[in-house]
Amino acid sequence: MCPSPTNHGHSRGYVIPIGGAEEKINNPDILKKFVELCGGKDANIVIIPTASKLEDTGERYEKLFEELGAGYTYSLPITKRTDAKNEDLLQHLEEATGIFITGGNQLRLSTILGGTPVAQTIRRQNAQGTHVAGTSAGAAIISQHMIIGGSTGIVPTEDGVNLAPGLGLNNQLVIDQHFNQRNRLSRLLSAVSYNPFLIGIGLDEDTAAFINADNVFEVVGSGSVTVIDPSDCDHSSMAEARRGDAITIVNLKLHILSAGSHFDINNKVANLD
Repeated sequence: MCPSPTNHGHSRGYVIPIGGAEEKINNPDILKKFVELCGGKDANIVIIPTASKLEDTGERYEKLFEELGAGYTYSLPITKRTDAKNEDLLQHLEEATGIFITGGNQLRLSTILGGTPVAQTIRRQNAQGTHVAGTSAGAAIISQHMIIGGSTGIVPTEDGVNLAPGLGLNNQLVIDQHFNQRNRLSRLLSAVSYNPFLIGIGLDEDTAAFINADNVFEVVGSGSVTVIDPSDCDHSSMAEARRGDAITIVNLKLHILSAGSHFDINNKVANLD
């Protein structure tokens, strides 16, 4: 699934996966930058708290974005698939300058939103310039292939990752979150080994990749982004592996990028400024 095509005269909005546990009080650099991108006092930010089972998640982000200077915020009460067809809620999405998908359970997002008018509107709005950010589970669903579980550790294995379809706002990446905090290198490597076309992006907590319309991202936050670039990969043993086997992957590139670093997804180039 490719991202929705842009219309003539429109530039695609930013796509912003966040590794979870983003700082909200002392140095909320990520959320502040998101609000500024969305227009500051003119920002109209719609929150999708569907992944969370906590009733106040949407309300908390409404207040948080308002405190950071957003002009208008609204949380969509989507808890079942029929809600994702509500015309009033779709109208809010169509008027948004920014869409924020909260953390929680990835499968709540995909089973409730997948294929619905809300999902289609998010894709279309991003193609027309609306910025879309997601934290934790909300980050995972940004890509076409969404990680929903897997092993911890370093070594990739045949059964090291579980995947489900995501929103497809980017079809060149597979994204994992809480990355170093939860020791998730093995499952990201396992995901890349299925098809070494995909670039693996591992986001630490309080760390985001701000991906612009040219498919170049800047790292923002207090941690790092781990980039697994398989563009020169010579071999993956996934096809021959038996249940639980360790996987051989030959000739990968690995980048560890901290705040201010950039990565060109199309050209597979890391830059420090």
